[in-house]
Amino acid sequence: MTNGSTTSAEGIAPSHGAGRPSTSQLVLWSAGTRPELDATTAALLDHLEQEPAGRVGEPIRVHARAPGAEHHRAALLWGGPEDAAAARKPRSERIATAAIARVDNPAGLMFPGLGDHYVNMGLDLYEAEPVFRAEVDRCAELLRPELGLDLREVLYPPSERPGVTEAKEQGAAKGPGIDLRRMLGRGADAPSAASIRLNETRLAQPALFVVEYALATSWQRRGLRVEAMIGYSLGEYVAACLAGVLSLEDSLLLVARRAQLIQGLPPGAMLAVSLPEEQVAPLVGAHLAISAINGPELCVVAGPPEEVDAFERRLVERGVTCRRVQSSHAFHSPMMAPIAEEVTRLVASLRLAAPRIPYASNVTGRLITDAEATDPRYWALHLCKPVRFADGIRTLLQRPVPVWVEGGPGQTLSSLALYHAKADGAEERLFVPSMRHAYDTQPDMTILLRAVSRLWLAGASLGWEGFPRITLQGAAVAGTGSSDSPVAHTPDDGAPRTELERSLAAIWQTLLPSAKFGRHDSFFDLGGNSMVATRLTFRLFKSFRVNVPLRRIYEAPTLAGVAATIEALMSERGGDAPVAARAGEAAAPSGDVALRRFRLPNGMDVHHQNEAETLHFYKDIFEHRSYVKHGIRLPRGAVVLDVGANIGLFTLFVHTEVGDARIYAFEPAPAMFELLRRNVAAHGVSARLFDMGISNRECTAPLTFYPNSTGMSSFRADLAEEKHVLRTILERQRAQGMDGMDAIMGQLDELLDVRFQSRTVEARLRRLSDVLRENDISRVDLLKVDVQKCELEVLEGIDAPDWARIEQVVLEVHDIEGRLGVVTGLLERHGFRVTAEQDELYVGTNIHNVYASRRA
Repeated sequence: MTNGSTTSAEGIAPSHGAGRPSTSQLVLWSAGTRPELDATTAALLDHLEQEPAGRVGEPIRVHARAPGAEHHRAALLWGGPEDAAAARKPRSERIATAAIARVDNPAGLMFPGLGDHYVNMGLDLYEAEPVFRAEVDRCAELLRPELGLDLREVLYPPSERPGVTEAKEQGAAKGPGIDLRRMLGRGADAPSAASIRLNETRLAQPALFVVEYALATSWQRRGLRVEAMIGYSLGEYVAACLAGVLSLEDSLLLVARRAQLIQGLPPGAMLAVSLPEEQVAPLVGAHLAISAINGPELCVVAGPPEEVDAFERRLVERGVTCRRVQSSHAFHSPMMAPIAEEVTRLVASLRLAAPRIPYASNVTGRLITDAEATDPRYWALHLCKPVRFADGIRTLLQRPVPVWVEGGPGQTLSSLALYHAKADGAEERLFVPSMRHAYDTQPDMTILLRAVSRLWLAGASLGWEGFPRITLQGAAVAGTGSSDSPVAHTPDDGAPRTELERSLAAIWQTLLPSAKFGRHDSFFDLGGNSMVATRLTFRLFKSFRVNVPLRRIYEAPTLAGVAATIEALMSERGGDAPVAARAGEAAAPSGDVALRRFRLPNGMDVHHQNEAETLHFYKDIFEHRSYVKHGIRLPRGAVVLDVGANIGLFTLFVHTEVGDARIYAFEPAPAMFELLRRNVAAHGVSARLFDMGISNRECTAPLTFYPNSTGMSSFRADLAEEKHVLRTILERQRAQGMDGMDAIMGQLDELLDVRFQSRTVEARLRRLSDVLRENDISRVDLLKVDVQKCELEVLEGIDAPDWARIEQVVLEVHDIEGRLGVVTGLLERHGFRVTAEQDELYVGTNIHNVYASRRA
């Protein structure tokens, strides 16, 4: 800001294309002293309050021309006069400010690998940014001969443009913000044809390379001075291309042909594991391998899908946090070895040069040498060896590069790098994502503008002088630095204000490597990620006795935001507050369907609510075959009634045992019925589904639904009894030597409170005889009943003549007030031979299994 009455302002253009336009402009300004900055802020807000919204142009920036006037900086994302007015309010968070020592800081670039890619990556940028569009177009044309198609049609298919897709998707996010359902794989529909196509390795790898190369080129054209780089897996190819190791033409050819070779390999799977390398290595065995080391307690394991599935189950039983990686193959593992020689020959046919910009090697974790970069065998090692990202980022943190930009979708590398920076005492480093993640519904240009803002406030070297300017007339400037200088707003010092915020900061301290936390700091900007956030949910429950799901943390990730969420949940305790299913696993919002996917040990994929519970039911039904003991059998063409179907595991069991069975399944809990419906449809089961329960009368009744212990949901809920049953089961499992039970029993009270958070839903009940008559069911080969203390009412709803239609009955009976004897006697009077037994896990509870058959 000069010592005069005229101020210049500059800005970066918003996007107005792609059907999801940004309506904001980025306003940047600077001054030599803080009072001068405040004076400029006051004049600027006066101007912006009179300025109509929706200007089309480059971002606005109030920028001083006098020497030394760059060191106090401010930024505002402005969408109209109301934003200017809001910025004046005391403790406003709209305006960000910084005092910087250097105004030309160099930057580094980070390029992610596959896993966070998605259809429409950078679509807004393609519509609005000329450089980005030109580079995508150039790469797509160069790739046509290799791919046999136009890559733009894969990246940006017309059928998946935002306006079209949102109109046809149920549950699509409205407005800006985080779409956690998509991030957690809980979308209402299966992946679109466009997503399935993009996820083919032969297309996904070239697509990601093109988007990252175009984004990096766009940053460089803006004047970003790049002095170091790191790429994760495929991202190293982008770094190598920008460094001049390979030309763009050769890079595209190599990426495309390498992807085609990988496509021909057997499928594989990858699993992120929250354990250090030295603890994972002894566990992987002969068929799995560590494919990436991302942090001191974060590795990725890869191998054949069935081996990864089994490994995941073992980790879950031990209470280890793990998460599947979106991947079709076991990258960076011995499963890549069959194509290593062919990749070597392919690279040997290309022209390689020493890198002009230093970058970290995935193979060694050190700066790549000229010899490595130009050795074709290095690129085969890169294919098969683990990604040593943790070592690579630590190497780069030793260089004088204070600002790092993530040049690809999401912020995974930014979070990982920030974690290492704080752990190594390099907290002055800034890591900036510049493209949205698939689960973020904000416009691409909004993400980019915020990245430019953060770079401006960090003193990064960009071509600021190239931005267009506007002129502010009559700005009152205080050049003396006196305390009487006009101040436009009162900045927030960021310190936690309440005891709750201070307590929450202490919890964050145990999970994130930072010395202190401000109330406006984001959990994810401080190095958190989805795996760390799952641990946070249980810590919050233990401390505050409320259950904050991941959805809430992503929607309000700041310290103040999470504190406000906790306060809101405390105020509605006992109502519809979402719950965590167990330590490290967040539940869906109450009233919502948790569309988690789980692969059963027999290879079947199911939608489910709770992994531990699903595995328990699977073992009971498929492995122990509990429903076909003591002479119970399923004949060809069997007619089976599944009363209390839950997510449909018994229905699926019948379908696998008797392909031509006719099944009638009943489930009164709406959330469970939706999962039942999806599982039946996914596996082509011939079943008639009823969203109701069975009883001795037709009515509606309140059902106590436990989202995290769905099998214990009941019309006759007794919380003390339910807790006793689960406590007994867990104690029996510990006595049998199950891994990890000592740790669980040490937190048993907290676990039981979480598992039995409940809500009440109204459910419809009908008599079984009425259903038989209305559906013309003349015979029942097996009546299975699992209805939590309501089994007697089910049997009482069968009219005397209808008993002759039923050949076999299997029930779970709760022996309350002699009910086991009552049920046994009723069945015997109707001509059944009856056997009752108690499973070993249920010894000490009132739960028994009853098997009744008319056959000898």
